[in-house]
Amino acid sequence: MKRSSKIFLQFGLCIFIISVVGILINNLTINLIRTGLGFNFNWLFKPASFALAEHPLPYSSSDSYAWALFIGWLNSLKVIFSSLIIATLWGTIIGLARTGKNYLLILISASYITIIRQTPLLLQLMFWYFIGFLGLKENMFIHIKNIFKISNHGIELAGLTLSSEFSALLFGLSVFTSAFIAEVIRGGILSVPLGQWEAFRSLGISEKKGLISIIIPQALPAIIPGLTSQYLNLAKNSTLAIAVGYSDIYAINDTIINQTGRAIECFIILLTSFLLLNLLISNSMEILNKIIINSKRYN
Repeated sequence: MKRSSKIFLQFGLCIFIISVVGILINNLTINLIRTGLGFNFNWLFKPASFALAEHPLPYSSSDSYAWALFIGWLNSLKVIFSSLIIATLWGTIIGLARTGKNYLLILISASYITIIRQTPLLLQLMFWYFIGFLGLKENMFIHIKNIFKISNHGIELAGLTLSSEFSALLFGLSVFTSAFIAEVIRGGILSVPLGQWEAFRSLGISEKKGLISIIIPQALPAIIPGLTSQYLNLAKNSTLAIAVGYSDIYAINDTIINQTGRAIECFIILLTSFLLLNLLISNSMEILNKIIINSKRYN
């Protein structure tokens, strides 16, 4: 293709993008005029006038919308990072079992991955909430040496109480994401050349030690990008918390929109919040990936 043609196509693409943005801004302006609300964030400092079932910091209905959103953001961060940790650990175990030599573990892990990946997350959240927790009878408890207790009110772990809504969301996000992480782990391990396996076996190194000290370090550069994608997906999937009544930032935004009609402002707040979170996750994983690559280069 000639240089002039490329320039023409690029110019045409820029015009198209500018036109689309202009149309969207025009529509937004017209809709704001129709509602008579204008565009401002002064409402953030008015009393929220609604209660929250869960709040890690003190909160009452007389507090401002801004404080309610902050509490919802803390609730979102709590379930997101808790799920990231559990999903990573469980997904790694499943992924290692999938690449092992035990045919029973291979069958179980493969079945687990297939069932979880082919089932919508929303249905899994409903299962954990309505069957896993609310399905328990009022006075029915599952004890493990008085350290871990499950009831229809949630989970009690060493004195820490987790509500049924938080627990269902935590289990649902962790289990769902772990199946995808398991495949990422499996793919990374299988990307290591077969000669590396044969090399440590010929030296008399055990399978466990060779896997941990030789194979996994070489597989990490292939694992990290896929792992990052799953972390980002988990953060975005956490907005399904509204389905089980958990007070995350999305659910609180939805309540505020119903009360104030400030859909545009709430959308911007929600978009900015998740954009910053996803940038934090992406950059953190990118830094980790560079550290791993540099350490391999010097070794």
